[in-house]
Amino acid sequence: MHPPPPGPLGDCLREWEDLQQDFQRIQETHRLYRLQLEELTKLQDNCTSSISRQKKRLQELALVLKRCKPSLPSEAGRAAQELEGQIKERQGLFFDMEAYLPKKNGLYLSLVLGNVNVTLLSKQAKFAYKDEYEKFKLYLTIILILISFTCRFLFNSRVTDAAFNFLLVWYYCTLTIRENILISNGSRIKGWWVFHHYVSTFLSGVMLTWPDGLMYQKFRNQFLSFSMYQSFVQFLQYYYQSGCLYRLRALGERHTMDLTVEGFQSWMWRGLTFLLPFLFFGHFWQLFNAVTLFHLAQDPQCKEWQKFHSQRRGRKER
Repeated sequence: MHPPPPGPLGDCLREWEDLQQDFQRIQETHRLYRLQLEELTKLQDNCTSSISRQKKRLQELALVLKRCKPSLPSEAGRAAQELEGQIKERQGLFFDMEAYLPKKNGLYLSLVLGNVNVTLLSKQAKFAYKDEYEKFKLYLTIILILISFTCRFLFNSRVTDAAFNFLLVWYYCTLTIRENILISNGSRIKGWWVFHHYVSTFLSGVMLTWPDGLMYQKFRNQFLSFSMYQSFVQFLQYYYQSGCLYRLRALGERHTMDLTVEGFQSWMWRGLTFLLPFLFFGHFWQLFNAVTLFHLAQDPQCKEWQKFHSQRRGRKER
């Protein structure tokens, strides 16, 4: 090969040669990556099918033990009880294993995302996603405090109220999607926790579609004040619970994928000093909201959507 000419063209040709050599290394690395990826996929399928077979056999074994346990003598009964404990322990180990294997999405994720694999393969990626979920809740909580304060004290407009309620719908919808992804990656989120976010999504949609009128204006300030207070309590809970979880994880008493949650959990007794009054007051305020809405529905001046549908149903029955 001829030596490159002097000047800028020679520099460009030498740079191109370096890029060519680097590109060849990239091609080889990518080839090895694809081979290992195919091998990883085979290992994942093999491991998934093996775990499924083991779980099926364990269920059959547990059923046999349950049937024969009442008729066993005392010593054999203790052995059977010990075997049941080992079966439960094995099922817990399978749960941890499956957190690193691709799995079919549940109904909700299938409807929202389709058949996309949402399993994160590394522990660092799982923890980073969980940490991003916590930060998302914190940032949106601060934004909700500011917007609810603005709607309550600065603007009395149905447009700004609708924007706030739409933000609530989007927030809770996003939480349900993220929480289902966390569950697919081994986070031990309770079913009631996700279900109450489904309910919150629906109720936020109700507030979004509630037309402006006398009954809406009667409930508006109370709802915005409650939303502001609820976001403030969630802000306090985040910092308190994140500190508790950090200490318990350091001691090995909590899972790395456990979350900070609204409400009160058993592990929160540790170091609890000031949070309970805020929580109880918030629950009583929710009860007061329910009573207020019940009285508004009974008001003869109520011509809005709840009362309208009940009156129309009564006319049809007559």
